[in-house]
Amino acid sequence: MKIIRLFILFFLTIIFVYNSSQFIHAQPLNKKEIRGVWLTNIDSDVLFTAENTKKAIVNLHQLNFNSLYPTVWNWGYTLYPSQVAEKVTGIKIDPTEGLNSRDILQEIITEGHKKKMAVIPWFEFGFMAPADAQLAKRHPEWLTQRRDGSKIWLEGKTHERVWLNPLHPEVQTFITDLILEIVTEYDIDGIQVDDHFGYPSELGYDPYTSALYRKEHQGKLPPLDSKNPEWIQWRSDKITNYMETLFQEIKKVKNNVIISVSPNPQEFSKDEFLMDWAKWERKGLIEELIVQIYRNNIESFNRELAQKDLQLAKNHIPSAIGILAGLKGKKMDLNLINKKIKSTREQDFSGVSFFFYESLWNFGPETSQQRQNYFQEIFAQQVDRLTINN
Repeated sequence: MKIIRLFILFFLTIIFVYNSSQFIHAQPLNKKEIRGVWLTNIDSDVLFTAENTKKAIVNLHQLNFNSLYPTVWNWGYTLYPSQVAEKVTGIKIDPTEGLNSRDILQEIITEGHKKKMAVIPWFEFGFMAPADAQLAKRHPEWLTQRRDGSKIWLEGKTHERVWLNPLHPEVQTFITDLILEIVTEYDIDGIQVDDHFGYPSELGYDPYTSALYRKEHQGKLPPLDSKNPEWIQWRSDKITNYMETLFQEIKKVKNNVIISVSPNPQEFSKDEFLMDWAKWERKGLIEELIVQIYRNNIESFNRELAQKDLQLAKNHIPSAIGILAGLKGKKMDLNLINKKIKSTREQDFSGVSFFFYESLWNFGPETSQQRQNYFQEIFAQQVDRLTINN
């Protein structure tokens, strides 16, 4: 029986090696390409010890990744010691064991830059916060709400969230101060926001926003229908105006910092989260675009690649594609991942970024080693990342 098991294992290995050889779509040696990965403290151990973080960066470098997107704002906390957060929330850094005594951002910058990898901190929660966060408790007037006055928004089935009002000037000041703190204090290559830099379109009926709308609409109340096109556009335009101000403030501090945005496809992003990134791009507020296209099949993935706003952006700025490598309860096999990478390369996008580090190796049907072997093949040579300057 032992001999039979060994034979079967050998046979399966041969099959995998053969199949993996079909995956290789190597880029020309001189082709620049974004090869990124998001590092998060959700469903992942990568950030909870300095050793894990360092090992991950070494591993990614050996596999010829060149871009790191570490979360720095999550669960209502910063993952670096923040004077701004402490002043507003009373908490200087995420109090979770393994995070509370370290400056994770500085660790990643130090190790990443040693490997010539770009480090672009990711403002993961954006305007979202846990419902029980100190930020929400201390500043209830900063929160937005539905027409019926309710504020809780469920992420998944169990996580209760609330949303800061992006139109409120005090909220804007807080978020700007957090981001400028990072830009000023750290040697970063860029800063990234995503769809959480908008807010769910069912919200927006808080007293501040309603008063502002009435002021600009001859006393009329906001439409009862949260998806009213004019109401969608008015709120998304206010967020665009804030982003324009934030962009200018960042550039005053450090002009070479890349403004990276990783939204969902445009229609969903605008209609569901009031984030009109296509307008941001047209106004020159995005310098790197990584659109999250987390589809379960290659047909729907390719349909999203063909969308007009993404194709237009591709002609103006480095535009890469965010690919789901798997979730804790959702395995993603290498065959589909490979097809997606192949499509982005064939259509001349600027590269890919994977959500997220843990799922690269552990949330698929293949073994961790098989998945690492695949990336060693697909990213066969080290290349520079594509940026606005090259």
